[in-house]
Amino acid sequence: MPTVSLAALPIRRLTLRDLDACANLSENRGWPREEHKWGFLLSAGTGYGIDDPDGGLVSACVVTEYGTRERPALAAIGMVLVAERHARQGVGRRMMRHILAQQGTTPLTLHATPNGRPLYEELGFKTTGRAEMLRGHLTADDAEVAVATRAATAEDLPAILRLDEEVFGADRTHIVTRLPAFADQLRVAEEDGRIIGYAAAWPNMDTHVVGPLIARDTRTAKALMTSLAAHTDRPLRTDIDVRHEELLSWAKKHGMASVAFNAVMTHGITELPGDWSRRFAPVTVAAG
Repeated sequence: MPTVSLAALPIRRLTLRDLDACANLSENRGWPREEHKWGFLLSAGTGYGIDDPDGGLVSACVVTEYGTRERPALAAIGMVLVAERHARQGVGRRMMRHILAQQGTTPLTLHATPNGRPLYEELGFKTTGRAEMLRGHLTADDAEVAVATRAATAEDLPAILRLDEEVFGADRTHIVTRLPAFADQLRVAEEDGRIIGYAAAWPNMDTHVVGPLIARDTRTAKALMTSLAAHTDRPLRTDIDVRHEELLSWAKKHGMASVAFNAVMTHGITELPGDWSRRFAPVTVAAG
């Protein structure tokens, strides 16, 4: 049988039935399998993939849109992967061009590793920020931050959604309403009966990932991270906007260590919407 050209293989929509194939692709590239995260992204966003005639996937990625369905305010691109044996053959470029065509004039964002950044720059993405990944056992004391925190309840959801949209700059209802099932912890910070911040910790391999982390100020962000750490034996992992220097310094002082830096890139906008000063960490770098 003749060999099928990679360029001739169709790009199709992925569904939750492709979860195992996506996890296998992650593993193929030396990433953790991350089935839990893949399931979340495929249900909240739109997955794209190229089937390998020999089985599995040649490539995959997920796009998560925010705002209205008719006119998204922003779309985040994540989990862009190409199988090792098909790498460096233009597959990633083809996938990204397909997404750009699908999204039209919708502003785009992604977190890029140093390896991926040249391709994204070639496609018109600009670096507009940076995030620092931290990992470790946070050993801070509640008394040090002195902000009241508690587990979120169903009654808190409307207030959390209002705060999230105000800070993120676009409607994330389809993400936030999935957090109680996706995360092991969802906690809020309160002052005078008003929610001034919230954060989730969701399981990923041997860690709990802190995200989203939205807070009125750095002290509130510290309190939320401290409360999440107090309710897990796993190390925490999170990606914090580098402009939040005080939070980064505090976390490193209390047991967390820097793992990597990623470029925050945008296409069609010069900066992300919303209020960066209250947006400390994304849900996941794959979804913003």
